[in-house]
Amino acid sequence: MIKKSMLIKGQWVEAESRDILEVVNPAYGEVFAEVPKAHKEDLDKAIDAAEAALPQWSALSPFKRGALLRKASDIVLQRTGEIARLMTLEQGKPLKEAAGEVEKGAKILRYYAEEGERIYGRIIANEEEDIESRVIYQPVGVAGAISPWNYPIELLAWKIGGALAAGCTIIAKLPSETPLSPLAFTACLHDAGVPAGVINAITGSGSELGPVLFNSRKVKKIAFTGSTDTGRQVLAGCVDTFKKVSLELGGSLPMIVCKDCNLDAAVAGAVRRSFRNMGQICIAINRIYVDNKIYEPFMAKFVEETKKLSIGDGAKEDCDLGPMCTNGGIITSQRHIDDAVSKGAKIACGGKKPQGHKFEKGYYFEPTILRDANHEMLVMSEETFGPVVGVMPFNTIEEAIELANDCIYGLAAIIFTESLSLADNLAKKIKAGNVAINNVDAGVIYAPYGGWKDSGFGHEHGPEGLYEYLLIKHIRVRYL
Repeated sequence: MIKKSMLIKGQWVEAESRDILEVVNPAYGEVFAEVPKAHKEDLDKAIDAAEAALPQWSALSPFKRGALLRKASDIVLQRTGEIARLMTLEQGKPLKEAAGEVEKGAKILRYYAEEGERIYGRIIANEEEDIESRVIYQPVGVAGAISPWNYPIELLAWKIGGALAAGCTIIAKLPSETPLSPLAFTACLHDAGVPAGVINAITGSGSELGPVLFNSRKVKKIAFTGSTDTGRQVLAGCVDTFKKVSLELGGSLPMIVCKDCNLDAAVAGAVRRSFRNMGQICIAINRIYVDNKIYEPFMAKFVEETKKLSIGDGAKEDCDLGPMCTNGGIITSQRHIDDAVSKGAKIACGGKKPQGHKFEKGYYFEPTILRDANHEMLVMSEETFGPVVGVMPFNTIEEAIELANDCIYGLAAIIFTESLSLADNLAKKIKAGNVAINNVDAGVIYAPYGGWKDSGFGHEHGPEGLYEYLLIKHIRVRYL
């Protein structure tokens, strides 16, 4: 049994109540680890620690803060294997995927170490000859980060990197399903010499701890990644204290496959972005719209390539896909499949739990393609967050644009076309914060990443992700 502690004020501690959370290995559905279950008294200590550490940390030069982030990044890389194994055991993704995520977490820390050194203000001329205006940026203060279980290192690193580089201190409320690898990640920052209280890592119930963060006037900023429904609760909870809030919420990502596309590249992208991490990605492809002229060739190749994906316990074998993180994901996936079939869709591949002794206990599900889908089906409007994708033909580009925009979400979209003019037209008319053309990676660390519509507001990544943790101050000076 693996046992881990929380980080509060530079110390690894248990909950005051000695309550624990059990962590389940989704490959077998069995408990294999324990972490503290924090309550209000524990979180209050973390908030006080972050507030006490703020003056010293914010007064450091961005170069000194950057040096600590770079050192932490190096330690993360040194411990990649250890952290990745914990992630695979608790989240389910194959070890090679987990290792890639840990390395990305290290890269994010290094990026923000450098970006923090480029927080520039400006001087603005006034009408009067002896007056000028200065604009500077200062840390917002104590930040609260609530990160999800699907990418437990990467999405936490977005928040920690931006906050610490900006001069903020932070309380990270870690996901209950996957607390082990984030605790190991935050240990790298602690071991790099980040002062006590600057980063605090808490494990416990989100429904209990979230309101404590929202209601505290000491906490000045909340960064949340999760479902749209929970995002609404977060935003409502922060109203009374007028916190700065950034929300990266749900999505129902459309992919438009035009008749002039590189078919092999489009299919490879569809397979990767529909089923990577078992579809448990906010920018997983939920719905694919294919020009009628290439619909059948696309479907044939899409099914052929999807069937090549291997499924297994990523901690013990080399496979493309592991189990889903929770049984709830299987329930939602099956519900969307049943709904689509009842409304006329056909299962082109997958649609069930894989057969065999090794799949009996774990949260496994086959990658599923639903052909001949339409917008009456849940899979084309709700976020499945599982290995299920609906495919629908279209006849005109105008129809494809209308279908892509016929959704409450606007996080990202994907387009495959060889026409530069068509790509530009589609990219500008699709209502989403991120558009990828002839690739399926709509988010990269050095460019802003944020949603439109019910997919949230605010940004992670890029300088914009850093500025989420800064306040603007105008100083107007008259020289006597």
